[in-house]
Amino acid sequence: MLNLANPYKPSIHHAIYKQTPQDFIVHEQLSLDFANHGEHLWLQLKKTNLNTEHLVKLLAKWADIAKKDIGFSGLKDRHAITTQWFSLRLPKKSMPTKPLAEFFAVHLLANEQVDVLNLIWHNKKLNRSTHEGNRFIITLRQVHADKSALDKQLLSIKTQGVPNYFGEQRFGHEQQNLLKALHLFKTELELKTDKPTKAKLGQKFGLYLSSARSELFNAILAKRVVLNTWQTAHLGDVMNLAGSQSIFIPDAIDDKLQERLLSGDIHLTGAMWGFGKLQSFADVAKLEQTVIDSSPTYQILAKGLASFGLKQQRRPLRVIPKCMSWQWLDCDVLTLDFVLPTGSFATVLLHCLVENLSLVENPIYQNKAK
Repeated sequence: MLNLANPYKPSIHHAIYKQTPQDFIVHEQLSLDFANHGEHLWLQLKKTNLNTEHLVKLLAKWADIAKKDIGFSGLKDRHAITTQWFSLRLPKKSMPTKPLAEFFAVHLLANEQVDVLNLIWHNKKLNRSTHEGNRFIITLRQVHADKSALDKQLLSIKTQGVPNYFGEQRFGHEQQNLLKALHLFKTELELKTDKPTKAKLGQKFGLYLSSARSELFNAILAKRVVLNTWQTAHLGDVMNLAGSQSIFIPDAIDDKLQERLLSGDIHLTGAMWGFGKLQSFADVAKLEQTVIDSSPTYQILAKGLASFGLKQQRRPLRVIPKCMSWQWLDCDVLTLDFVLPTGSFATVLLHCLVENLSLVENPIYQNKAK
């Protein structure tokens, strides 16, 4: 994140976060009418110091089912308190004999905790990216900031948003997902022609493909931030209707369109790379292609994504937080409260605010999950 262009001059010189799990709270927002019948047991769980994938393993063991029969909408942080939904396919429509609380009491580490908030039967599995967004309550400590400048910057972010970069979580520890994608693509491209092949989007490759796509999107967005065009429409831009997956090409770049951009009703988009023709055109398509051509690594990633059959798509260039508020709990302790849509990253907003953001190496985080 530190290498990506920032349209703001951070008003916080230094801060630390995640000193305790209570400093990073995430509530998954999901609106659904449950059938109250069916073979899928939906659980709303509040977890502390566990990542989503490890909790899925525990739930599979508790219910004696395969991990593929467990659904969840998105991955949530380990070093935090997070609330999210899971679905478990139980064909016999009967609860496991051992109560879940007793199971967790045996299988969790001393610093880990899971609470069951809701339990509902439903007739469908929970699929990825079903939730509308996440509410974040983040506490920053040891904050060194110009408070007057900070208030102005927070107001700007509240109304105009931040670049919709993919956060470092998307790329894995020390960017291992991205490195594996690069290795995979180099190997595949030696064996295949440029003709798009059938997508191989199994569990093994999904994270690698996603990280490659995210890297290229971040590079395109960073270029537009540098050029100060990430919030200003240009010839060839593709628009996104805020709060939806809908995209469109405007008839004209006029004052009315710019007003819609300023109000947050629509957003500019950037390429999520794949095979086929770019959905942008003219100046914007030229800019996006120029970014890809600027680096041999980007060229390999772009060819690899096309080879594995991913189609060209679009993603908003900015994200505007909803319901954003902030308060000082102490002279150097600041709490931020805001909602981001699915697929956007709270750490991106933090890096726009904080010049030097440090993750506390709390000893409890060093424990390995069972």
